[in-house]
Amino acid sequence: MTHQIRNTGVLFSIGSFVRSCEGGWASDLKVFRLGADGQDVELRSSTVALEVQLQRRVEASMEAMLGIRFLASEYPTGPWHRGRVDSLGLDENGVPVVIEFKKGNDSGVVSQAISYLTWLRSSHHDFEALAREKLGSEATESINWRAPRALCIAAGFSHHDRVAIGDLGRQWPIELVRYRIFDGGLLSLQLVEPVSAAVSQAAVRGDALLDGLAQVLPQVKSSATCVASGQALRTASA
Repeated sequence: MTHQIRNTGVLFSIGSFVRSCEGGWASDLKVFRLGADGQDVELRSSTVALEVQLQRRVEASMEAMLGIRFLASEYPTGPWHRGRVDSLGLDENGVPVVIEFKKGNDSGVVSQAISYLTWLRSSHHDFEALAREKLGSEATESINWRAPRALCIAAGFSHHDRVAIGDLGRQWPIELVRYRIFDGGLLSLQLVEPVSAAVSQAAVRGDALLDGLAQVLPQVKSSATCVASGQALRTASA
């Protein structure tokens, strides 16, 4: 079941409750489960033990979570850029996307994203060959190279990261997404810093997403409650 919410007040109160405090950053996100006694109990949040755990989980459901079709994992960028892109994908608008994961807070994630975007902009042929192999020739014909995107998913970002992203704007479409793991197997993804109206439409769907896997508690799986403060909030239950 999927709920897409674009409002600033309390919408309904069944199952679990998600809150993003007005004027606060994504760190204010709280999730509550409605107990058998009718009282809401806050679910504990944490981060993953290993970065690859987050990466594999998102890759497995990338289109549902992010609106991005998964193409490759740990893709090498060659001798000049000297790295491997965590994940490569193609979004619902045909825009190439590089995705970087960090299990904690990493001040170098923005510079890494820029490096991989420069590689992507100079590697049309390699990317198109990959897309053709994974998605077919039709997907390759509709690739939009005007503004390739980078998505950084981490436990948190510094003030300087957010300032840099805001200043980079349209030249380097980079989105910062904060993740948290909650009791019951819930994963939250919340857009911390959109880059611009032009490119954020293809960003994380709605600014936030809760993905309940098979391990999620039945009470949480059934429905969700969201309160969004001036942001679009989207939750999905398994």
